[in-house]
Amino acid sequence: MLPSVRSSASRLLNMQNTPKGLRLQIVFFGRRNAGKSSLLNALAGQDVVIVSDVPGTTTDPVEKAMELPPVGPVLFIDTAGLDEDPTEIGAMRVRRTLRMAERCDLAIIVSDGAWTDTEESVLHDAVSRGIPVIVAFTKCDLPSSAPSASTLEHLSGSKISFVRVSSSSGEGMSALREAIIRLAPEDFLSSQAMLSGLTSPGDLILLITPIDKEAPKGRMILPQVQAIRDTLDHDAVCVVTRENRITEVLSNLKTPPALAVTDSQAFGIVSQLIPPEIPLTSFSILLARMKGDLAICAAGAAAIDSLHDGSRVLIAEACTHHPVSDDIGRSKIPNWIRRKTGADVHFDVVSGPDFPACLADCDLVIHCGACTFNRRAVLSRILRCREAGVPFTNYGVAIAHLHGILQRALQPFPSAYDAFLSAKKSG
Repeated sequence: MLPSVRSSASRLLNMQNTPKGLRLQIVFFGRRNAGKSSLLNALAGQDVVIVSDVPGTTTDPVEKAMELPPVGPVLFIDTAGLDEDPTEIGAMRVRRTLRMAERCDLAIIVSDGAWTDTEESVLHDAVSRGIPVIVAFTKCDLPSSAPSASTLEHLSGSKISFVRVSSSSGEGMSALREAIIRLAPEDFLSSQAMLSGLTSPGDLILLITPIDKEAPKGRMILPQVQAIRDTLDHDAVCVVTRENRITEVLSNLKTPPALAVTDSQAFGIVSQLIPPEIPLTSFSILLARMKGDLAICAAGAAAIDSLHDGSRVLIAEACTHHPVSDDIGRSKIPNWIRRKTGADVHFDVVSGPDFPACLADCDLVIHCGACTFNRRAVLSRILRCREAGVPFTNYGVAIAHLHGILQRALQPFPSAYDAFLSAKKSG
């Protein structure tokens, strides 16, 4: 492995091993047998904690660090019931549970329908601490577990989010995930720096910025400006050039760039001019990682190969703009897809805040880089696609795949490329 590639892989590994302190810590509170452990397992998609009908099965806080798509790294914490037996050990367990509020970023109060002083006390404590709260009424498939109208009125009046879920059937889990995205503290959903983990002080970053019809006159597009600023914030050095000057620029550099970033539309040309030992990616791929979930976008790109006559693809743009001839979303990407698949694929285009409530007829969503959206908005769209079973990708990832250079474009992000291979293998 070349030094520059090894360095990028090492940085990525450090990013994947997110410390507990940097994860969104979600704590489950509730009485015994309210369904806390079952709900945690359902959210995690695996048996994290033991589930039993015997009250008090969970005796101490149980932690599970994992990735919760599309939120990212989280730490689930299951706790002992707040109605433990009134013994010295039981009281100690309750005290340990309540101490979890000191490290909680998001509280989920789990109830089997009843709302007692126990739940109200936890709610009051969390609100007083400024902790976002979701009330999850479990076992919604059982009529006997329905919360009373007065309870729902109380929560609504207090502006507390609540959902009804079934850990066994999966009903309501989508609403719970949406609530987590909506209420997660901004610090955990704010976009990471564009070049985070990819550059070190003193590195040289080559930015290739074609000037075409879509480039604003006298200005650069926002992702290019963000990349320049982020390079400076990392105390690195950037060289900005057009694609027709790449060979000349490289020959004049004493040190090869630690990373080259290009506009997606020039991927085909640029990949032939940038030596293979120099990691190469695109502004749009960086935005996919910065604003959403790069692994999900990579897996979604594999769906392009399965498009056929009559397939429907939704092109989603964050901003509204006047289309130009040879527009990237309305012309270039559709033409590239038809050329690669040989299929008569139908394309729909939405822009700005418009996004279909129903995706039942959609086979793939291709989103722009979303430079004008915050991460919460992009994650919400990704989640809606996942719940509908519709693959999601973005311009940069899709274009790299359409030009046969996705492996190289994801070279700095091997786990994302693994997600693409896994999705391709599963069909």
